[in-house]
Amino acid sequence: MHRYRSHNCGESREAHAGEKIRLSGWCHRIRDHGGVLFIDLRDHYGLTQCVVDPDSPAFKAAEKLRSEWVARLDGEVRKRPAGTENPDMPTGLVEVYVTEIEVLGPAAELPLPVFGDLPYPEETRLKYRFLDLRREKLHANIMLRGQVIDSLRQRMKSQGFFEFQTPILTASSPEGARDFLVPSRIHPGKFYALPQAPQQFKQLLMVAGFDRYFQIAPCFRDEDARADRSPGEFYQLDIEMSFVTQEDVFACVEPVLRGVFEEFGGGKPVTQSFPKIAFRDAMLKYGSDKPDLRNPLIIADVSAEFARDDVSFKAFKGKVVRAIPAPGAAAQPRSFFDKLNDWARSEGAPGLGYIIFDEENGALIGKGPIAKFIPPEALAALAAKGGVKAGDALFFSAGEELKAAKLAGAARLRVGTELGLSKTDVFEFCWIVDFPMYEYNEDDKKIDFSHNPFSMPQGGLEALESKDPLDLLAYQYDIVCNGIELSSGAIRNHRPDIMKKAFEIAGYGENVLIEKFGGMYRAFQYGAPPHGGIAPGVDRIVMLLAGEENLREVVLFPMNQRAEDLLMGAPSEATAKQLRELHIRLNLPEKG
Repeated sequence: MHRYRSHNCGESREAHAGEKIRLSGWCHRIRDHGGVLFIDLRDHYGLTQCVVDPDSPAFKAAEKLRSEWVARLDGEVRKRPAGTENPDMPTGLVEVYVTEIEVLGPAAELPLPVFGDLPYPEETRLKYRFLDLRREKLHANIMLRGQVIDSLRQRMKSQGFFEFQTPILTASSPEGARDFLVPSRIHPGKFYALPQAPQQFKQLLMVAGFDRYFQIAPCFRDEDARADRSPGEFYQLDIEMSFVTQEDVFACVEPVLRGVFEEFGGGKPVTQSFPKIAFRDAMLKYGSDKPDLRNPLIIADVSAEFARDDVSFKAFKGKVVRAIPAPGAAAQPRSFFDKLNDWARSEGAPGLGYIIFDEENGALIGKGPIAKFIPPEALAALAAKGGVKAGDALFFSAGEELKAAKLAGAARLRVGTELGLSKTDVFEFCWIVDFPMYEYNEDDKKIDFSHNPFSMPQGGLEALESKDPLDLLAYQYDIVCNGIELSSGAIRNHRPDIMKKAFEIAGYGENVLIEKFGGMYRAFQYGAPPHGGIAPGVDRIVMLLAGEENLREVVLFPMNQRAEDLLMGAPSEATAKQLRELHIRLNLPEKG
């Protein structure tokens, strides 16, 4: 028999009854039932109930076992007594009568329990991540992650994509976040950078003629943590294709994501044909460029209705006003409206105005704090624009356009949740398209790129030369699922003349292109194919599939909110010798 096991802890069945087996694993739970010890032995594959009674030669050894000790147990498989079966466990119809025990690895007192999934402080969970990873749910999430990555790879290869590995040590590139810098010992005073994304390399692969690239790519960005963004590093399904239009990219990516979500989504419905929503429409209708389409509510612009001469509500005059419908809200108590108003104030807004619609003698009437300022004709116009009727309500967000849209978007989600209108067990995908090429930078009082400077402008060079920059759209797109942005992508600007003009409009001369992006700009001088791509975030995909709300729950060894690895002690101080070798002298900020 093998030194440690003849079977794993997840494979014993009724057919094994009467067999002598050897198991090794962790003591998941130990129960004493009237002198008979029940040991749930766990390994990567599952859990088996083992029984030791006082007549067993292993009983004295069993009494010494404690939670999470690693042990080898020899014994005989037998059917569980009638009435003690556990049909919810794969091994729940059998148990092992133990005749021999060997302790392989005793465990000290645990800083956090492995049995059960009780919430525990983040600091403890991350410091003892190896224990945290033994917990059933987290262990399953990590295995799911590996299965999802395997599926993504297979689906990409089936479409003719080839997996490449791009450099980790590269040059610093201003891509919107801070770089992680790596000092060079051989070249004093110079630094490598860890790639924020393989963007330039994958485009260079297209110039080199490789046609279809993908990579499960590690990316490094020195930015603050969020629930849907890990500090330090993350992984993405990086994709690039030659001789493609925007629609070709969509046709390639949709079946990959749809297939993965159908495969691992637990039977939840998945959008079959991803709708395309223009950026401006998304901001108007949903108050966000990453709309959650599980929520059926559609925001309406009612600025014109409040600008009417017969409307005397002055607080909204001259402002952008967005209306959020609340079907059936008239039946809600006053506290429902007060709570939403208080929430809006907590978001920094003056409040969330509202009108409750009712009917009197066949005519539509309004109730609520601002209804008295709205004459019947204007009230009917508001109801029509907002898509509401008697028994419904409208909430209002007002102010400068972006702020009004943002508050309306947040209110839409809150109203949909409070009224139970939002679906839960579905995956709703969409594309956000037609992003503006430029935006006005109020701080610097200049035109600036709004999304990605390397995107192809719609209309090409002619549009750059003839149109108002703020009216220009780009071949840029995001893919969104359940209100979470999975990725941004674009058809790339592969023409040096168009690129030069695009940067010129944003106030950057050709010298900037040469200095910051010289490799790619130079490559485009020698025959570059039209190309485009996208890079869906692996961490976010798994987070959605696992039903988690924080990326920490689907990453093996995450950092904390302060970008610290509490398990390995990173970042750590360098030794004086290391600093001398790198020709670095520290200039630390003063404490306090």
